[in-house]
Amino acid sequence: MKTIKYEIVFFSHWHCGSGLAAGADVDALVIKDEDGLPYVPGRTLKGLLRDAATDLESDQETINQLFGVSGDEEKHHASKSFFGNAVLPAAERAYITEQKLQSHLFQSFASTKIDENGIAKDHSLRKIETVVPCKLEGEIVNVPDHAERILEDAMHFIKRIGTGRNRGFGRCKVTIRKEA
Repeated sequence: MKTIKYEIVFFSHWHCGSGLAAGADVDALVIKDEDGLPYVPGRTLKGLLRDAATDLESDQETINQLFGVSGDEEKHHASKSFFGNAVLPAAERAYITEQKLQSHLFQSFASTKIDENGIAKDHSLRKIETVVPCKLEGEIVNVPDHAERILEDAMHFIKRIGTGRNRGFGRCKVTIRKEA
């Protein structure tokens, strides 16, 4: 078993939702850690990787080891691998929190539904909080030695992460970090 370090480089604003709102200001807030910094939950990346790996790979046994099996009690078993959250690199995290620059990582976007006559529909204004393009890092622990190729191939298929992917948000590249 090995640990694989990965990075996500975002090329556009992105949003991984917390399920919370900010009253009348923003309808959908980004998920943040205890320091107010954004992150991509490991479970989000795990789900995207599982979808890609399932489409690409015929070795179902390795996929089940990596991602687990859901279903009835007889078939269900947990993943042997643990997918950590993708967070800002340590030096950037430290600088941003020291200088209290968290608010500069976020921007809100508003949208509304337009009817067939080009008029905004009543009560359709939505405002979403997004994160500016940045790089995040994470790791996957307890990866079977023969499964690194499967993960790397699956990472190449992830082109967008989070809400609004079909509207230009969340464009990214996910790669395994090669240690120098």
